[in-house]
Amino acid sequence: MPNSSERAIRFYNLIPDAEKLIADIRAKTPGKLPVERLPTGETNAENVQARLDFLAEKNIRFEHLTGQNQLTDIESLHGNIENYIGMAQVPVGVIGPLHIIGGAARGDFFVPLATSEGALVASYDRGARASRMAGGITSICLIEGVQRSPIFKFHDIAELGTFISWVLMQRDLMPGIIAEHSRFARLEDVKSTIEGNQLILTFEYTTGDASGQNMVTLCTDAICQYLIANSPVKPAHWFIESNYSGDKKATALSFSNVRGKKVAAEVHLPREIVTQILRTTPEMMAEYWQASTIGVIQSGAIGAQGHVANGLCALFIATGQDAACVAEAAVGITRMQVTTDGGLYVSVTLPNLIVGTVGGGTGLPTQRECLEMMDCFGAGKARKFAEICAAVALAGEISIAAALSAGHFSMAHKKFGRKK
Repeated sequence: MPNSSERAIRFYNLIPDAEKLIADIRAKTPGKLPVERLPTGETNAENVQARLDFLAEKNIRFEHLTGQNQLTDIESLHGNIENYIGMAQVPVGVIGPLHIIGGAARGDFFVPLATSEGALVASYDRGARASRMAGGITSICLIEGVQRSPIFKFHDIAELGTFISWVLMQRDLMPGIIAEHSRFARLEDVKSTIEGNQLILTFEYTTGDASGQNMVTLCTDAICQYLIANSPVKPAHWFIESNYSGDKKATALSFSNVRGKKVAAEVHLPREIVTQILRTTPEMMAEYWQASTIGVIQSGAIGAQGHVANGLCALFIATGQDAACVAEAAVGITRMQVTTDGGLYVSVTLPNLIVGTVGGGTGLPTQRECLEMMDCFGAGKARKFAEICAAVALAGEISIAAALSAGHFSMAHKKFGRKK
C-alpha cells in the first residue's frame, strides 16, 4: 500500500502535535485507565434505562434515537430519499468506552452500532474492553483520496495520444474549474490508463469532511466538459465513470492505494488480558489467525481480515454513512502475532474508508445524534471519525479471533443470537 513521500509528509503535518502523539503512544500502560463499564445485561426496559442514565451522566443524551421526538419535517429528507413512505427502524446498541490514542481521535468513545444481528454488539464491546485495559488502541489516519475515473474512446491510438498530451498540459487550469463547483474538493493527482484506443483518466481528490462521491462526480464532470469543448481531438464516446475507480466494490487497485481514508490501528494485549478477558491465549489467537489468513488467501479474497464488515456496516447505518460503501471499506489486513513478552500484537489497516461527518445522511436526526455522541458531527471531524472506525474494526477482530481460537464462537451465538 505505497504512498508518495510528498503526500505522506503533507498528511503527517495535518496531525496536531505529532510529537505529543508519539509520546502518548509510547506511554501506553496496561491497567492505567480507570475501570469503567457500560451497563450490560438483558434487553429490557430497566437495563435500557440504566444505559441511558449512564450515558446521560457523561452528557450524552438522545431525543430522536429513543423515540421521544419524531421526524415531522418530511421535506427535510429531500436529497436523501425518493418515493418516501416511512422509516426502517434498526436497533441501535452501544459499546465502550473505547479508548483511542490517535491523530485526531483521542480519549474515550461510546460508539453506536445499528444491527439486528445478535451477538455482534456484545462481541465488539468485549474487544473494546480488552483493548482499553491494555492502555487503548492507537489509530492513525495516514492519507486520503477519493477518485472518479471517466473513460474516453477514440478512433485509434494516434488520436488518443494527441488527446492525452493536450490534457496533461491543462493540469494547472483544473483547480480553477473545481473551485467553481466545490469549496472543499482539492485535486491531488491525475493518472492515465490506456487500453487500445480507450483512455481512462483517474482524478484523485481530497474532499474535506464529506465522504465525497457526489463532490468528485460533479467536479470531474466539469473538468471533462471543459476538455471535450476545448480539445483539438474529440473522443467518439466518453462516460463519467469507467467502473475503474472502485466505487462500492472491493478492488485490488484501491487495496494497494487509497480510496477515502487510509487508517492503521494497533494494540498490544498483555497475556493476562488475553487469558482473563478473552479466555484464550496469545498463542492460540495467533495460531488461529495464521490458519485463517491462509484460508482467506485460498478463497481469493482481496485483503485478509475476519469480519470488519460487521462493525463498519453497523456503524455506517447508525451514523448516516453510505452503507453500500462497506463493500470497499471492509477491504483490509488484520495481523496478529505473539510478542516477546508473551502478549499479543494486533493491527488492522483499512485503505478504503469512505466516511464523512457532513452531507449525505449525517444530518438526519438519529444519525446526527449518533455522530454527536462521539463528537464527530460537522466540519473538522472526518479524520477523527475514520480513526474511530478503524479502532472499532480492531476491537471486533480481537473478539472474534478469541472466540474462534477458544471454541466459544458457537456458544456466543447461541447465547446472544437466538430468540428465547
